[in-house]
Amino acid sequence: MATPRKQVLIDTAYRLFNQHGYHATGIDRILADSGVSKATLYKHFKSKEELILEVLQQRHEQLYAMLERAMQENKSSHPALALFDALNNWFQSEHFYGCNFIKAGGEYPQIQDPIHSFSAWHKNSVSQLLSRYLPENQQYLSNAFCLLADGAIIAAQIRGQKDAAKQAKIFAQQLLTAHI
Repeated sequence: MATPRKQVLIDTAYRLFNQHGYHATGIDRILADSGVSKATLYKHFKSKEELILEVLQQRHEQLYAMLERAMQENKSSHPALALFDALNNWFQSEHFYGCNFIKAGGEYPQIQDPIHSFSAWHKNSVSQLLSRYLPENQQYLSNAFCLLADGAIIAAQIRGQKDAAKQAKIFAQQLLTAHI
């Protein structure tokens, strides 16, 4: 569990990164909004990039747990389709700013950059989670569901298409029916 000041920094950075982006959000803004001193910041994080990675780690844990819970508790249709129900709930919330991992990967485009690498790892983790709920040897279904999910996220964020997850779920259902 993070110390209270460290968690305040992470939560403030998360909010500001969502609202303004990773590069556009400076350390001074994070410090001003959090009320935490620069000494405390550097006690917990050696760099802004380290803080970004901690924010992404926390977000990964939250999203992964939420998706896994949604798939385990799904009673109405195939468990993997719960991904799109969870996305729809997120898109409808007041806290939807798009995908932290898509944004981070875009702002840190070098594949070897730790922030880009972590973002790719997160996306692969979601694909592996989906694979557990799909028929064996059907990895392409997991990949297709992830493509549909990422497309829905972008459509909701960029185009304001808040029903994008519902539309993606229809396509995912068709894929599932065709391949089971």
